[in-house]
Amino acid sequence: MAFRQRSSSSDRDGAESGYASGSSIASLPDVYFTRPHLKFVNAQLNRLEPQEVLKWCLTSFPQLYQTSAFGLTGLAIMDMVANIDFPINPDIECIFLDTLYHFPQTMDLVEKVKQRYPQLKLHIYKPEGCETTADFEAKFGEKLWETDDERYDFLAKVEPAQRAYRELDVKAVLTGRRKTQGGKRGDIDIVEVDDAGLIKLNPLANWSFKQVQTYIKEHDVPTNDLLDQGYRSVGDWHSTQPVTDSEDERAGRWKGKGKTECGIHNKRSRYAMFLQEQEEQRQRELSEAISKGLNISAVGS
Repeated sequence: MAFRQRSSSSDRDGAESGYASGSSIASLPDVYFTRPHLKFVNAQLNRLEPQEVLKWCLTSFPQLYQTSAFGLTGLAIMDMVANIDFPINPDIECIFLDTLYHFPQTMDLVEKVKQRYPQLKLHIYKPEGCETTADFEAKFGEKLWETDDERYDFLAKVEPAQRAYRELDVKAVLTGRRKTQGGKRGDIDIVEVDDAGLIKLNPLANWSFKQVQTYIKEHDVPTNDLLDQGYRSVGDWHSTQPVTDSEDERAGRWKGKGKTECGIHNKRSRYAMFLQEQEEQRQRELSEAISKGLNISAVGS
């Protein structure tokens, strides 16, 4: 993964651990945070406007990408990057996870964005080995989100994201998460390090939905047509509903299921942990088989 947690020499003396990049490019320096430093950085960034936060991100992180499902906040970030007044070329590429179950309006928006920002390089990742919905259902069955939603999230979103980070050698990602989106996002910081060690940057973390809306309108940024039909946060068609003004933005996602995240921004899902346990078991069995084979050879000799 792009960044890994690393213990410093001070950890042995009882100090809190820090985080360091695992760059394979010798010319790029490690990006290192102790926990107190990360807290300090976030306190300083909380005083800045998103455009200033983005400038800091551009100067601080190698291999910086944006991840977006083309929601309002992600679109605002794209527009800010495209129009930022900065001597450094803000050539940030974008990762889009095509689950194969997006609304047609979302896919239409992707094309509008590509036309509006021709300099934007978009990397589209789909479930492994699948190009169409028919491919996915042939491999995993119909309505997998109903029979095993964690497995669906892993196959359609988590695994493609991990593959993108690995293949593109991602070091840090810009996300559109904000505190006012509710759910588990209520206490996010501008700079975070997830449990896999990836650095996640949330430049609009402190903005409200209205502030994002105002920016979008003032800068004539293209948006999803579904927003005019009562939707605020748009995901897959099978798990997204419109919301009322009194509900959180993401209340329409997985309504009635008690979840607000698909797994990309969660700690590792039970299904991901199950896969790791299966792989560890396979490795143990392989080691035991090799060991037994060596012992038999030794007796035979």
